[in-house]
Amino acid sequence: MTGRVGRVVHVTAGESWGSPQAGEPGGGSVVRRILLGSQLRRLREARGITREQAGYSIRASESKISRMELGRVSFKARDVEDLLTLYGVSAETERGPLLDLAKEANVAGWWHSYSDVLPGWFQTYVGLEGAASLIRVYEVQFVHGLLQTEDYARAVVERGAPNLGRAETERRVALRLERQKVLVSERATRFHCVLDEAALRRPYGDRAVMRGQLEHLIEISQRPNVTLQVMPFSFGGHAGESGSFALLRFPESDLSDIAYLEQLTSALYLDKREEVGQYEKVMERLQADSPSPDATRDLLRGLLQLS
Repeated sequence: MTGRVGRVVHVTAGESWGSPQAGEPGGGSVVRRILLGSQLRRLREARGITREQAGYSIRASESKISRMELGRVSFKARDVEDLLTLYGVSAETERGPLLDLAKEANVAGWWHSYSDVLPGWFQTYVGLEGAASLIRVYEVQFVHGLLQTEDYARAVVERGAPNLGRAETERRVALRLERQKVLVSERATRFHCVLDEAALRRPYGDRAVMRGQLEHLIEISQRPNVTLQVMPFSFGGHAGESGSFALLRFPESDLSDIAYLEQLTSALYLDKREEVGQYEKVMERLQADSPSPDATRDLLRGLLQLS
């Protein structure tokens, strides 16, 4: 999960996606877009105005207003100005910050240069990933994308899309390596990963690739912001029966946690408290039932000796 790119997204997002900090690198523009959309929604609902009425005021459809309020599209300054007028926001002290937010929300993220190989729906995830202060993931199919070596990532891309040309394959690998900077930057994200042992037993690439990947996991798991655990076969059935998922937490207290799930033909972003809470319980059980990080490194060293 998030080790491949190339699926359609279905977003179920509420208005609780909250506020960014100024100067936030990487994913800040995505978070700002979500924040602005949620604030516009609250203003509209407070005035008792329908989406259809709001759309008419900016010469757009009801669905366009819905996408704006979910933070799924960029914002035109004129549209935001007209909506604020419609919603009765006339004081410059109120309008100014929201208009500034609209400008900041339209700043292209670093991943924009990879738009030729990055589906539009996945841009949202990459932005949120870059803005998160804590990422917790469970992965069963392969090593998570943020932990993959260059050779392993190339093998995953080639296995998943064997008909890609060499140039596009290398672009996808480069994108994955760029994403990994969130783990080593000055403001490195905290990352807690539980890998099913199946992800380590399933080979991608030749023996040298797998050995290099195991060595990398041992090394990176010793970073202070990275916690790696492996759920071993010997444990038997476990809480991760529903498959891979990711949980994203943000430094802003009013921005709710998000659960991200990929499916065969779609992906989901969930932010309803009760839904996210179910995945948090699963993650907590996986963490409690898996060997400790130190024991996990011993397991990895054992696999390395067998490879």
